[in-house]
Amino acid sequence: MDSRTTETTVPTGGVELTGDLVVPAGARGIVLFAHGSGSSRHSPRNRLVADALNRAGLATLLVDLLTREEEAVDDQTGELRFDIGLLTGRLVGIVDWLGSGAPAGPLPIGLFGASTGAAAALAAAASRPDQVYAVVSRGGRPDLAGPDLPGVRASTLLLVGGRDDEVLRLNDEALAELTGTARLRVVPGATHLFEEPGTLEQVAREAAEWFVAHLPGPPPEVADRPAYHAR
Repeated sequence: MDSRTTETTVPTGGVELTGDLVVPAGARGIVLFAHGSGSSRHSPRNRLVADALNRAGLATLLVDLLTREEEAVDDQTGELRFDIGLLTGRLVGIVDWLGSGAPAGPLPIGLFGASTGAAAALAAAASRPDQVYAVVSRGGRPDLAGPDLPGVRASTLLLVGGRDDEVLRLNDEALAELTGTARLRVVPGATHLFEEPGTLEQVAREAAEWFVAHLPGPPPEVADRPAYHAR
């Protein structure tokens, strides 16, 4: 399946962010990525997962949640990458934009978050319970979503490396706060960045299976559309 990626401009929270959008032919849903601290939409780890989702018939949108000016500040201070309120607000704006049908049609929405991006994804899901159907966290910090966790109705999969002891503990505690369908799955032998052979591929496979299982099918007129690539 063709999964060529091109850029699009995403309006949210009074700013315009740069995103990469791919919509395979007959896409059954779209997954919005929230990258982790110090990362970007060019992250090879998120790209690998996005490619797997595209092959499974899911559209993907990878967005830099900070403007270029903000990224320059964050490179120096590291403060904005931990501003969960800011990141959540931007994700909510993008969810609303996708929900309006622009530019891919009214596809069911899922969120994929890594590290601090997972906290923002969960908080955004709590804020938009009728729009976000599923969330997958990779090595995430769901604890940073704090009081928003009990409000998450989206089906949630927490993927954590077996050798990422502290993050595993935090995810286990967060799991107890989630009131909807939720699972914690440990990837054996993996550390925080899933750099060990085969571990990231397992993340991609499980993420694709989770979204396919928990995103409802799109309307027939959407499912019949050809592949679309933002320009």
